[in-house]
Amino acid sequence: MIKTIVIGAGVMGASVAYRLAQAGAVVTVLEATRIGGGTSGISFAWTNAHKKPPKPYHDLNVAGMKAHAALAGEFGATPWRHGGGSLEWVAEPDRAAQRENIEQLRSWGYAAEWVTPPQLQELEPDIDPAAIGDAPVAFFPEEGWLDPVVYAHAMLSAARVRHGAKVICGARVVDLIMTGDRVTGVRVADGTRYEADTIVNCAGRWTNEATRDAGLHLPLAPTVGFLVFTPPVAANLSRVVRTTLINARPDGAGRLMLHWNPTDEGLAFNTPVSPSMPQARDLVQRARQLFPSIGKVEPEAVRIAVRPIPADHLSAIGPVPRTSGYYVAITHSGVTMSPFLGALVADEIIGGRQRTELADFRPARFFN
Repeated sequence: MIKTIVIGAGVMGASVAYRLAQAGAVVTVLEATRIGGGTSGISFAWTNAHKKPPKPYHDLNVAGMKAHAALAGEFGATPWRHGGGSLEWVAEPDRAAQRENIEQLRSWGYAAEWVTPPQLQELEPDIDPAAIGDAPVAFFPEEGWLDPVVYAHAMLSAARVRHGAKVICGARVVDLIMTGDRVTGVRVADGTRYEADTIVNCAGRWTNEATRDAGLHLPLAPTVGFLVFTPPVAANLSRVVRTTLINARPDGAGRLMLHWNPTDEGLAFNTPVSPSMPQARDLVQRARQLFPSIGKVEPEAVRIAVRPIPADHLSAIGPVPRTSGYYVAITHSGVTMSPFLGALVADEIIGGRQRTELADFRPARFFN
C-alpha cells in the first residue's frame, strides 16, 4: 500500500486525505494548528462557479458544486452544506457587465435567472425593497454556502474511522526530507520525521513553508478577506446575497456573516482587528440598511483571512517538477472545488491516471 502524508487539514487537505484513504492508501494528515484552523475556517465559503474564467476553471468549480451535492448519498446527511442559491444586484455602471456575465453563464449551462421584486420578497422577506431600488436582481439557484470546519471534520473523521487514516494536529511541517531528487518524508517543528511514498501539500497560503528549498516554492499572490460577524439578529436571511451595500450570508444561530470587497482593499495581512474598528462598524451599518429589522446592532467578531491564490489566480494541482513523490494542491475557491479535486488527486496518486480536467492547472507552468 502507498504511504502518503497530507500536509494541512483544511477543506482541501481533508478532501484529499479522505479520498486517498478510501482508495487504499495509508494516510497521515499533519496539521500545524487544528482542523480547519487556517483559511478554511475564516472564509465567506460561497459555493459557486461565478465569474471564474477560463472555461476549464469554471468547469472545475461546477464539478465541485456537484460533488458537494453528491456527498448526501455517500454520507446520508450533509449538515455542512447549505443551498438556497444566491441573489445579486449591482449599481448602474455595472449592470451591462452583469447581463453579459449571466448570458455567458447560461451559454455554459449554468443556472442563472432574473427575479421580480415580488419573487425576491418571497425569497428574502426581511430585505428592505428601498435598498434595491430599480436594480435588476439575478438569482443563481444552484449556489450556496458551506460550514468549512464542519465539512473538514466530517471528511477527516470518515478517513480515520472508515479507512484508518491518522490525523495529527499541532504538527507544523518545516521541511521536506530528500533522497536525491525524491521526497521521502517530512520533518515537523519539534524534529519528528515522518516517512512516506508521496507527500501531498495542501497547506494553502503556507504551502511554501513546508520546504526550505526555494526552488520548490510556488509563486503565490495571496489577498486579504475581511469578515464581520453579527450577534444573533432578527433577520431571516436564507441564502447568500451580494448587493450594492454589502455581501451577506447566514452563519448559524441567527448570526450574519458580512463581507465587502472595497473594505478588503484597504487592509493588510497584519492589520490588527477588533469588533470596534471603523471598518467593522461600517459593514454592520451597511447591513442595517439592507435588513432594518436587525436594529442597532454592533459587530460581535471580526476575522482577516489570507486567501491562498497561485500567482496567475488559477489552481495549482499536480506533481512538482524536479522532484518525485511531491504533489501540491493549492487553489482559490477551495471551498467550492475541494470534494471534486480530492477525488482527482487520489485518482492520480493511487490510480496512476492523468486527469485531463487538471491539464491546464499543473504546477509545472511556474517552473519552466
